[in-house]
Amino acid sequence: MKITAERKKLNLSASLEDYLEAILNVTDDSGEARSRDIAESLGVARPSVTGALKLLAKKGLVNYRPYGSVSLTQAGLARAAKVAKKHDILESFFMDFLGLDHSVAHPAACKTEHIFNPAIVARMADFTDFAKKHGRQGESIMSILERFAKSREVRR
Repeated sequence: MKITAERKKLNLSASLEDYLEAILNVTDDSGEARSRDIAESLGVARPSVTGALKLLAKKGLVNYRPYGSVSLTQAGLARAAKVAKKHDILESFFMDFLGLDHSVAHPAACKTEHIFNPAIVARMADFTDFAKKHGRQGESIMSILERFAKSREVRR
């Protein structure tokens, strides 16, 4: 797996990026998250969360107190937001254009958000935006693509 320059700079594994994204997703209105909620979100044991939080704290990406809550630092929030945005773009593309169910698109987006070059994700976002805005004779490109895909399924 090729590591992006940004991940290499902070030496963040895909797993640690997943922790940042999970913290962002489970953070409450006070800006804090609990390790129990992070563990549940990722489907991991709480000791795994503790280990990851210690590593993220050493890298300056989270504020962490043992047996307390955790919050993202400004750097952690920026990184988590980038990962979450990539995830959203990929998941939308997989569902809207490839016609994949959320149960397939979500885990695929979780894996590919770490390996796809940002330029690829940006082009996918551009394509998604373009296709949603420009159709042929009032028909969206997505509708045309869906009809085409269904016609191919019949032939298979």
